[in-house]
Amino acid sequence: MAVERHINFFELQKACAKPGCPLCRIVSDRTERYIDNMLFEHVTDRTFRKLHRSSGGFCGFHSRNLESFRDGLAVAILGRDILEDRIEAFKKRKPWKPKELCPICVEQNRIEKEYLSFLVQGDIKTNSNENEQELRDFFTASDGLCAPHYAQLLETAKRIPEWLITFHDHKFSELLRRAGQFIELSAYGRQEEFARLPEKDQIVWKELAVNLRGGGNDS
Repeated sequence: MAVERHINFFELQKACAKPGCPLCRIVSDRTERYIDNMLFEHVTDRTFRKLHRSSGGFCGFHSRNLESFRDGLAVAILGRDILEDRIEAFKKRKPWKPKELCPICVEQNRIEKEYLSFLVQGDIKTNSNENEQELRDFFTASDGLCAPHYAQLLETAKRIPEWLITFHDHKFSELLRRAGQFIELSAYGRQEEFARLPEKDQIVWKELAVNLRGGGNDS
């Protein structure tokens, strides 16, 4: 199946032009829009309210910025549901255990699967399709997937184009080399050698941390 120029293509292309893992950036942008739209449009939806309540609300990660969204009333309505359930559990001295997963985590998982599937579709090795080649070109010019998303790709995809494997093998091997160099030249007495490193190699520990945890696109 050839790569088609629909929203996934252009959104991935846009994300690849910015620093960091492009899938982390897409997930962050899409989930933030999802939360904003949900608070604005669906808080009065009984089905959604029931799902939100049975999941115990959003997880700690996805509720961390709720106070920054535009609809305080929606946050209060949803939060009251959860607090009522928490108070009931407090009174009974029983553990509070949500029955469902965080709705935003579910949406995030869907987005990740959608884009990882899109990334490996088509016979890209043959370069028989102009769009496939363009995808390959802009992706290999990016920072590539973070370690968690690349691991997810390896675990879920039945077939991965060789160029994609080669690209990430080189990426992580080079990151390992640079991290080792940083550690070695951080030793006492090697300050002059360390000072000659490119700026990005002097702070490679930040790049390493973001690649290992994922979800680290703030710029």
